[in-house]
This record gives sequence, C-alpha cells and structure tokens, in this order.
Amino acid sequence: MIEKPLNICILAAGKGTRMNSSLPKVLHEINNKPLIHHVIETSMSLSPEKIIAIIGYKKELVKQSISKYSIDYAYQEEQKGTAHAIEQCLEKIQGTSGNTLVLSGDVPFISKETLDILVSTHNRNNSLASLISAKMENPSGYGRIVRDDDDKFTRIVEHKDANSEQLDIMEINSGIYMFDSEILCEKILLIKNNNNQQEYYLTDIFDFVDKDRISVIKTSNVQEINGINTLEQLKNIAN
Repeated sequence: MIEKPLNICILAAGKGTRMNSSLPKVLHEINNKPLIHHVIETSMSLSPEKIIAIIGYKKELVKQSISKYSIDYAYQEEQKGTAHAIEQCLEKIQGTSGNTLVLSGDVPFISKETLDILVSTHNRNNSLASLISAKMENPSGYGRIVRDDDDKFTRIVEHKDANSEQLDIMEINSGIYMFDSEILCEKILLIKNNNNQQEYYLTDIFDFVDKDRISVIKTSNVQEINGINTLEQLKNIAN
C-alpha cells in the first residue's frame, strides 16, 4: 500500500446556535480543553502535510485560541453549508497530490486509531471517496446511509430531507470523510443547494463519484463520532 500525502480540513466556522451561547461552539471546553484543540491534536498525530481550519463566526477569537498550533486558515464568512465551507479551502488544496481528510471541530473524541483505519482502507482500496458510518438506535438528526438491495452504498440523505422510509435507517453518516484531493476539487463545484435547507451539502459530492470507488468504514464506537450541539450534550459527554 502506497502512503499518500495528506491534507486535513477542520470545519469550525459555525456559531452553534443550539449552544445558546455567544462563544463559538468549537471553543467550548471538554476536559479543560476547547473542542477544536482535541481535533487539531488528533489531526497532528496523523502527520499531515497541511492542516486547514475553516473559521467564520468570531473568527479572530477562534484563531487566537488555536494560534499555538502550526496550521493554516480558510474563512467562511457566510455559513452556506459544508460543501461551501470546503470550497474556501480549494486554493490551498488545488495542485496538491494525495488525499484530503475532512473533520469537524465539534467532534472531539474521534481517535487516531479510527482515522488510521479510514486512511489505510481508502488507500488500500484505491478509493476516490470514503466515509465513516455507524449504527445508532436513535439516529435522529444524522444523515442516513442509503444502500441498495445488495447492501452497496448509494447515497447519503440528510435527516431533514429524508422520507419516512429513509428515516427508519439506523446507519448514519458520521461527517468524517476522505477524498482524493483532485476529485474533491473537481466534483465539489458540481454541488447545488436544491434541498430543504438550501445549503451546499458536502455529502452530495458522493453523487458524482464512481460508487465502485467509495469505501464506507463502519465504527462500533459510536461515542467517538458524537458531535456536540448543545450544552446538555457537552455536559453528558464529559461525564
């Protein structure tokens, strides 16, 4: 298996409205450390060529908090969706070889071990796009992994766009992705915002990638892919 250069993009531009706080969501602390610090330090353990934090809401506050790390920045002034966020990184990724890993700044417990599995599976399968999924008893709020009759991945449907049948699916999208960097830069520009949220979903990029070259890695450790969306969740995950 050939090791390929790795870029990492960390989504960290959102306000986190449901936190009911003026503090950017990624700066809320768990174990006496801001959420995004956990993600950056795990990212650094993968020895990437480049780490890019995509910041927006109170960007100077976030930038100040993470200034001790040697990382790059991209700016999403308006929050128009995850694909729009990654688009802000394209000039820093274009022309680079290898892969790009996409992480969320509010998912603090994703482990190096799980990400190593994602990276190695993606490279071993010569995939163009890969993602981590998990089975949840209560998948409410998460995008669903839609499979065909042969159990082959077909697409991701966001919760707010899912029909009643799709809402019964328990396999969810973790929001952690790996892409061939050239494919990411090319296909992300095809994404439209024809959905209930009128947002540019990064998940729609899978519609433009050869399904035979997409890898789905299921994790049984649901706790490590949990995102923090409310103060209650922050309190519960810390206990």
